[in-house]
Amino acid sequence: MNHIVVVGAGLAGVRTVEALRARGYEGRITLVGEERHRPYDRPPLSKAVLLGEADSSAVDTDLEGLGVDFRPGVAAKALREGVVETTEGELPFDGLAIATGAEPIRLPGEGPQHVLRTIDDALLLRALLVPGARVAVIGAGWIGAEVATAARRAGCRVSVIEAGPAPLSHALGAEVGARMLPWYDGIDLRLDTMVSEVDEGGVHLVGGEFVEADVVVTGIGVRPAIEWLADADIDLHNGVVTDECLRTSMPNVVAVGDCAAWWSRRYRTRLRVEHWDTALNAPEVAAATLLGQEAVYDPVPYFWSEQFGRMVQYAGHHRGARLVERGEQTLCWLTGDDRLAALLTVDRPRDLVQGRRVIEGGRAVDISRLANPQVPLRDCVV
Repeated sequence: MNHIVVVGAGLAGVRTVEALRARGYEGRITLVGEERHRPYDRPPLSKAVLLGEADSSAVDTDLEGLGVDFRPGVAAKALREGVVETTEGELPFDGLAIATGAEPIRLPGEGPQHVLRTIDDALLLRALLVPGARVAVIGAGWIGAEVATAARRAGCRVSVIEAGPAPLSHALGAEVGARMLPWYDGIDLRLDTMVSEVDEGGVHLVGGEFVEADVVVTGIGVRPAIEWLADADIDLHNGVVTDECLRTSMPNVVAVGDCAAWWSRRYRTRLRVEHWDTALNAPEVAAATLLGQEAVYDPVPYFWSEQFGRMVQYAGHHRGARLVERGEQTLCWLTGDDRLAALLTVDRPRDLVQGRRVIEGGRAVDISRLANPQVPLRDCVV
């Protein structure tokens, strides 16, 4: 394999390049990035950058030292076997890693709406969060909560408009999301409310009401950035479909990061996880697969959010599991045979670390001990 192309210069793409070199690959590597910036981390955008605590989140990597042909400002347009078509011409390859990430979903309407996905998005939005500004945040999910946190801290008048019955109800369910309601003190939180369109000066709600706003931020989710693959002979379904080795249906092509819908042996289902931990760790498997080495990607998914002065962490996959409370700061989900499937913690890092290991071990837990927050989670295993 003489030439590997990596499409997408976010964290997943960069880590794939590093993993290829670490595994001994000495051939050509071309890294294509649609943005003109050097690679950077996205989680700090809605945290340190938006809060004014940092101006950059550049990834600490030496692309020149790794011998990478980095091409910023170049977008992939199409794919056929052995060739990526880009805005600067064709790129033949022997191996390809697709790491194009995801794109924010926008709402209808002619009015200006901001999203938070790139460093440019974050810096522009930060400049608009000034004392007294009326800020309408559409969506009370992870990003919406973090934007609302920054806006409130900046002294803005904040409205959060959420289609579901509670914050984070789409991700965690209404019962869990309802526990976050007190966090929105001082914010005009509108639940079970949908936006019909964004207009100049605010947003129109379904039902006719108009909410005035100087700044509108849309945080209703993302979709995998795979439009450029629409005509390619590659399986797509809520992302680029891969097996547990991150191998796609096209020969010598892997997918990694937010755009990859990979098969999980652990959960016996297909997952697409849009979080930093996946972009950080999956590239090791993607690189191994490209080089014909044996590796399987089967993690316990993990992510975190900093909102309203709290560190919220989640590990696992709770679909189909039942909820068990472990004090006010930790919630657990158990399978039918009392194995820990997932947990959510608020300012309880020890529970998160130990719980993630319990999930990885796949052993049953004693429910009475689990429900006692004074008992370490590692001691709840039976």
